[in-house]
Amino acid sequence: MAKNITQQQKLLYLQKFFYEFTDENHGVTINEIINYLNEHDISAERKSIYGDIKTLQEFGMDIIKCKSKTVTYKLLSRDFELPELKLLVDAVQSSKFITEKKSLELIKKVENLASQYEGKLLQRQVVVSNRIKTMNEKIYYNTDTIYNAIDAGKKITFEYYQWSLNFGSNQKVIKTKRKDGEIYKISPWALTWDDENYYLIAYDDVDQKIKHYRVDKMDKIQISNENRDGHTVFKKFNLATYSKRVFGMFGGEEVTVKLMFSNNLIGVVMDRLGSDVYISKADDNSFFVTATVNLSPQFYGWLFGFGNGVKIVAPKKVADEYTQRIQSVATLYSHKK
Repeated sequence: MAKNITQQQKLLYLQKFFYEFTDENHGVTINEIINYLNEHDISAERKSIYGDIKTLQEFGMDIIKCKSKTVTYKLLSRDFELPELKLLVDAVQSSKFITEKKSLELIKKVENLASQYEGKLLQRQVVVSNRIKTMNEKIYYNTDTIYNAIDAGKKITFEYYQWSLNFGSNQKVIKTKRKDGEIYKISPWALTWDDENYYLIAYDDVDQKIKHYRVDKMDKIQISNENRDGHTVFKKFNLATYSKRVFGMFGGEEVTVKLMFSNNLIGVVMDRLGSDVYISKADDNSFFVTATVNLSPQFYGWLFGFGNGVKIVAPKKVADEYTQRIQSVATLYSHKK
């Protein structure tokens, strides 16, 4: 590269140097700055460097001068602080819907938002290899296609897969298409993250109802030319409310239930059902909760985890179904003589 061109890029290289080699705990001297610029064929004098630093400060970079045994300069703050970057790394590496390969690529990019010293601290958090991760590499791009369809207000088509058992082959668990390979066509409205999986919330105009799909089980997603349906339904749709009602993203009949919990379970009830449910006192040791939920095996499983700390008060049909499920499990494990 011609020297006069690199000279014009002096401020850009200087900005890059501060982002990569300085932070709250690490500064650089003027000589180190000059040596760095010389390595990139940019000549610099001490006096000009002072002026360049002032220009970057006026531009908005939080560069400060520190005096100790030697005078150093450091970038004190940046767009993301180290604790925020650690949160981003934790979110990426704990997400099952992102493959191990993509997780490592994303974490590397997050590291570039920090100095080389803080980047090493982020590397110590990387424990992706032992996590259960999705095997669908395309999910990273599927979400982007879905978002584009949502922004454009268009329907999408896709194939939907499930895991099946096949004991007649060497591979006992195989990936098969649902509905005998039928192409799904739905109206996408939102994406949500639930139980460490990505789900598409959509409207099915054939069944005229809201449905959800695991994004990592979707393939060959195409944006249709058809405008999406479901505008009336989604005008009053609340994603947070929907997520609270649908346990483990398993749909079912929507029912308003009245439950009685032991007082010590108030925390887990709030975590699951939210703070806007109706709560009243039952007695000195328990309380009532009235909430709308979608009945599913996951809902009953959630209740079962509390043992005798919970009771279904109403409606009776829900209490009866819960009783039948418990009796069915008990029968399975009973030892008949």
